[in-house]
Amino acid sequence: MFELLITELQPSQLYVSEEKLRRVREWFKQDDKAGFTPIPIKLHNGKNMMTDGHTRAAAAYLAGWETVPVVWDEDDWDMRLYETCVKWCEEAGMKSGADLAERIISAEEYEVLWNLRCEEML
Repeated sequence: MFELLITELQPSQLYVSEEKLRRVREWFKQDDKAGFTPIPIKLHNGKNMMTDGHTRAAAAYLAGWETVPVVWDEDDWDMRLYETCVKWCEEAGMKSGADLAERIISAEEYEVLWNLRCEEML
């Protein structure tokens, strides 16, 4: 485990659910990084791509954190799927975890705009 700047994390998700963010804020402690579950990342095209933890990254950024704990994701993911998701993010101008703070939407919108889009891709 180590820390990286939130601005150095490439999102692989276009939106953050307002409901998920509310649940993260219930346990999130601004002054306790030890209680923060590290964000899993993979090196992808020279960037530190988040494979999960987008809501936690947004919460940390909104709380004023500059860095977050991260860990290398050792799982064997289908990188073609992540490449598509990163491409969507890049097309939307999302180049860092900080951009997630501007992409918070309702749970209903999240279901339609993100989950449905991912299901259609599969």
